[in-house]
Amino acid sequence: MSRFNIKTLGVVALILSTPVAAGPRDALLTQYAAAAKVATPAFSGFSAARGKTLHSQNFAGGKADTPACGSCHGNDPRAAGRTRSGKAIEAMAVSATPTRYLDPAKVEKWFRRNCNEVLGRACTPREKGDWLTYMTQL
Repeated sequence: MSRFNIKTLGVVALILSTPVAAGPRDALLTQYAAAAKVATPAFSGFSAARGKTLHSQNFAGGKADTPACGSCHGNDPRAAGRTRSGKAIEAMAVSATPTRYLDPAKVEKWFRRNCNEVLGRACTPREKGDWLTYMTQL
């Protein structure tokens, strides 16, 4: 092997061994996991199945015209939704809208607003993580 090839292999090995920086969605999930572990020491990870249930179930604590996430976002997160006033909402699933959940401040703003309107309270870190896991796995 020539000297050039050995150097090239060394650089490739270094690149492959360097951890890749987490993206904004991963950072949010890491933040929610840490908070969930503080709230519930037995917390062992997020569940897309629990996220799907959260998205689809009806709640009695929030506003009467928005008893579920699907009230505005629709039952299929891969499809567009519509607000009560008729304004279009892009699909919630990352597979349909790849730019979703890249701005942590915006994600928190919408969790704050929508959780209060649907559940009648703030979402827990586990609920946020479960729901976000569901949206990223569709």
